[in-house]
Amino acid sequence: MRLIALMLSALLMLLGPAAPALAATEEAVLAGGCFWCMEHDLEDLPGVLDVESGFSGGKLAQPTYNQVSSGGTGHQEVVRVRFDTTKLRYDALLRAYWRNIDPFDGGGQFCDRGESYKPVIFTTTAAQAVEARNSLVAAARELGRPTSALKVAIRPLSRFWPAELYHQNYARRNGLKYKYYRWSCGRDRRLEQVWGKRARSGTRWLARGEAEAAQANTTASPPAKSPQGPAPGALGPGAGPEAKTAAANGRKS
Repeated sequence: MRLIALMLSALLMLLGPAAPALAATEEAVLAGGCFWCMEHDLEDLPGVLDVESGFSGGKLAQPTYNQVSSGGTGHQEVVRVRFDTTKLRYDALLRAYWRNIDPFDGGGQFCDRGESYKPVIFTTTAAQAVEARNSLVAAARELGRPTSALKVAIRPLSRFWPAELYHQNYARRNGLKYKYYRWSCGRDRRLEQVWGKRARSGTRWLARGEAEAAQANTTASPPAKSPQGPAPGALGPGAGPEAKTAAANGRKS
């Protein structure tokens, strides 16, 4: 009996540290245009464990990239971010998300147009929904705009579907193609127009007085009908899925 008790104690000691680690893991699903870019923008945040590209928001089960980019499925390109809540809070992750998108553009993001590129925060719990709404208010205050001017939707998550393998870790595996695609799409230029020096950062939200001062030096405005994207034909016959297809060497589904 004593031997069994010792064995059980040793087993509990081995398993003990694992339980808190599992309990500290949370997932977030975010749509911010091209999932190659969102994956690359968020994967190196301290506390992020992994980021996976995929689709959410529609009713079609197991959608392919071709089906989603063709329209009609209701899905958006998204990333699923798994993170350690002892190192990264959900509200901090949301700050990084906002500063990597154009919140004024509800018709797509940058050169990628259409339903599949709309910005959406998909929430998995009631607590996430509250944090998401709070982040919307904070972003609007920092940008000096009413919340109605920001076109980021907040919706409960129904299901996340992983994208094809060739879309995963695309920026790391195809550095030159990715950099050309991102540059041609005008993503960073527009981010700097909207957010100024805070573009692509996860720093704290500005307080009201700070935000007013920052706005004096920032030229944020709603996007024109044609955001700063590639020149005609630069990434293939048009923007959106054709651009991705060109950057991915014609690989689709």
